[in-house]
Amino acid sequence: MSRLRGLHHGVKMKRPLGILMLDTAFERPVGDVGNAQSWPFPVLYKRVKGASARKVVSGQDGDLLDAFIAAGEELVAEGAVALTTSCGFLALRQTQLAERLPVPVATSSLLQIPSIAAMLPKGRRVGVITYDRASLTSRHFAEVGVHAVPPVAGLPKAGAFHGVIEGGEPYDAAALAEELARTVEDLLHHHGDIGALVFECTNLPPFSSRIARQFGLPVFDSLTLGRWLYSSQPGI
Repeated sequence: MSRLRGLHHGVKMKRPLGILMLDTAFERPVGDVGNAQSWPFPVLYKRVKGASARKVVSGQDGDLLDAFIAAGEELVAEGAVALTTSCGFLALRQTQLAERLPVPVATSSLLQIPSIAAMLPKGRRVGVITYDRASLTSRHFAEVGVHAVPPVAGLPKAGAFHGVIEGGEPYDAAALAEELARTVEDLLHHHGDIGALVFECTNLPPFSSRIARQFGLPVFDSLTLGRWLYSSQPGI
């Protein structure tokens, strides 16, 4: 069942952004793609049954493609002007979803990399923070138009983010922020030429501003992607 979130204020609502959600149940604070208060416009959610975090991250979700298509079509029928997702690893399905759905689809924050790279000063490049480094392959990058894999750092598999998303552990914002900062610090230590960060994981944006201030770098994530996508659409 879809969930529409937005403020009426006695006037006609803007058309919403549709968000294809994985089948998960962990806490989603403000800043997370799955919290409607993260967005400055109405959003409409549709959960895809069986789309667990592990199944999608591991790339074993091919059998769910039709379910994602059906969910997208339902969102469009309910008014969604464009579609995004709650997992950056769905970059692997970018071409398939975009070809089969009737509105623009942006599956992953990784789609922003070519534009960001074009804006950076000479000698600077994009760095990526991902939920699972071993699972993020050159195929994911190629699907979003990135043919030279940039520097990537993954969140620790035994760490706080994995514990929340796949382990059912309580949401500890302080522990998550500390873990993310350590991961960014390690990436920058090994790659001193990074001029901007892209967060693949849609659960990282609650910490984007903090990371940007701490390390003095622009941070792009699933919210910057969704806002850009929505702002370009007619009829909103």
